[in-house]
Amino acid sequence: MTIEERPYGSWATPITSELLVSSAVRLAEARTDGADVVWSEGRPSEGGRTQLVRRAGDGGTRELLAEGFDARTAVHEYGGAAWWVRDGVTWFSNWADQRLYRVAPGAEPAPLTPEPEVPRGDRYADGDLSPDGATIACIREHHPADGGPARVRNEIVRLAAHAPSAPELLATGSDFVAAPRFSPDGTQLAYLRWNHPSMPWDSTELVVLNLVDRTGTVVAGGPGESVMEPSWTAEGSLWFLSDRTGWWNLYRRPPGGDVEPVVLLDAEIGQPAWALGSARYAVLPEGRVVFARQRDGYDALAVCRRGGAVTELDLPFSWYATVRAAGADAVLVVAGSPTSEPEVALVEPGSGRTVALRPPRRLDLDPGYLSVPQHVSFPSELPDGGDGTVRTAHALLYPPTNPTQRAPEGELPPLLVVIHGGPTAAAVPVLAPGLQYWTSRGFAVVDVNYGGSTGYGRAYREQLLGNWGLVDVADCLAAARWLADAGRVDPARLCIRGGSAGGFTTLAALARADTPFAAGADHYGVSDLAALAAETHKFESRYLDRLVGPYPQAREVYAQRSPINHVDRLTRPLIVLQGSEDAVVPPGQSEVIVAALRDKGVPVAYLLFDGEQHGFRRAENIRAAVDAELSFYAQVFGFALPAGEGIEPVAIENFENLANLGNPANLGNLPGRA
Repeated sequence: MTIEERPYGSWATPITSELLVSSAVRLAEARTDGADVVWSEGRPSEGGRTQLVRRAGDGGTRELLAEGFDARTAVHEYGGAAWWVRDGVTWFSNWADQRLYRVAPGAEPAPLTPEPEVPRGDRYADGDLSPDGATIACIREHHPADGGPARVRNEIVRLAAHAPSAPELLATGSDFVAAPRFSPDGTQLAYLRWNHPSMPWDSTELVVLNLVDRTGTVVAGGPGESVMEPSWTAEGSLWFLSDRTGWWNLYRRPPGGDVEPVVLLDAEIGQPAWALGSARYAVLPEGRVVFARQRDGYDALAVCRRGGAVTELDLPFSWYATVRAAGADAVLVVAGSPTSEPEVALVEPGSGRTVALRPPRRLDLDPGYLSVPQHVSFPSELPDGGDGTVRTAHALLYPPTNPTQRAPEGELPPLLVVIHGGPTAAAVPVLAPGLQYWTSRGFAVVDVNYGGSTGYGRAYREQLLGNWGLVDVADCLAAARWLADAGRVDPARLCIRGGSAGGFTTLAALARADTPFAAGADHYGVSDLAALAAETHKFESRYLDRLVGPYPQAREVYAQRSPINHVDRLTRPLIVLQGSEDAVVPPGQSEVIVAALRDKGVPVAYLLFDGEQHGFRRAENIRAAVDAELSFYAQVFGFALPAGEGIEPVAIENFENLANLGNPANLGNLPGRA
């Protein structure tokens, strides 16, 4: 193999934007139906629509949705749990009209719910079939014709499973409900509820509703306790996850008994409920439960046997999106690893045997192109008004990796600091070609799990309460400086990028007089916190009460932390990418920051993608976004793009002012790095 010498950033690589979308699918949910397995595939090549695929016991597969149907719900805007199956029949929420449909074997989808008065005004998700299969309990999110988020109602309704019917109201009055689950005898319904300003990872209640007399009993949860994933076992025990100890662990309430712990670990079994329908554990016969747990950035699958003994399985996966029972001796998982995209697989806990049902796509890459992350921890402290306390923050560090390329002797790689969205979320160690796109070109990447991220317990998660725009920014700055001071990256070529909440942190980190970053990329990020509080959808409409402070009482804090109010300190080149139909972070958030930079003369590029929502789903837009960002850095830092990829240079307004702002290639002109 010939090894070429090229500057970092300009390495030739087979991981192109075309590879990112070619035959790509998003696998997140899977369920069993007798001997069959059904999973969802988000397909960028089909405009981002979600298709359902059924695999029969003999291995044959078929697609379930006809052209024009898309199994995706807009409940909470983030969706999840848009479909379910039993006895060969599929029920799903259709993206175009948000009505609930039934698909019998060999038949076309038929609507079960009435046509709403307002287009897409009634949205359905997270359904559960009664034991006799006659009815469905699910979430209905009602959007009236007049009024904003305060007028939206989230309720649990029951409707006929096999013919159109008027939904019957079962639970209402709370701001949010989730996870309705029938008891084995059909007389009770467990569900979750919570109210503003809490998010589901803050405080929820697990309620058991008697369907005969309609009385409800709170089984678990309350202020300061997050409960999730209720499920029943055949003998009538109610299982659930709770973080009452500071970690999302596993509990159950036996029939007529009190709640008792099943698995207690200093690790997270649960994950933040941005999307509905999470499944991180499966109860098997003989008192066994199989669960995924996260510790130090990595997942593992474990078995707890009767008596409480926990054994971790030696499997090739480092991340689990789904864990469900599949018969008496197996579990169905959607899982991936640092060197493999997610797949649908059966795992036999007794033997450790794994069978791929829907393998990851064939990338046909030399493994030498794949950068495997290292979990790192580093010191951090609040720079502005902090008490000097040194905290420990965490990240996944990906070194530049390419078997055919090397950099000139003495050159250090540019660093891309990646900030996950949420902000209550986490970076995960699963193969993402969109990240390897950068490392295989010679960028080092550090994916930061700043204070407030999940996976490290409730105390770490709550470091962001009242501190959004402070702790997250401090940890991202600390990660960059820690790596630069260690001589692992070029201190003159530190870049930062993030989407949504990560876009806010990107802007906030750049809008500092002491920023170490030379350039940044803002993907549909927040620039004005007050505008976000006023404009965003119901699910997140009070999120900032806990992250920043109640509005308008904390108006001054909102103004102080909003990047739009610190344009005077924004001097670094910035590229901004936005979807035109984003209801979570509306386009105005991006356009106000672009206009300010344009007027100030700061180099800025802006791409608005028509028809995209919160995150890009269409293949052509995914490609255009990542190639534009690479072109942006190439122009700012002056390295050449690899030949043959056909990347068009992105237009950068005010580019002629780059030298006047202090050339980022000149370390001496970077404030804070003197």
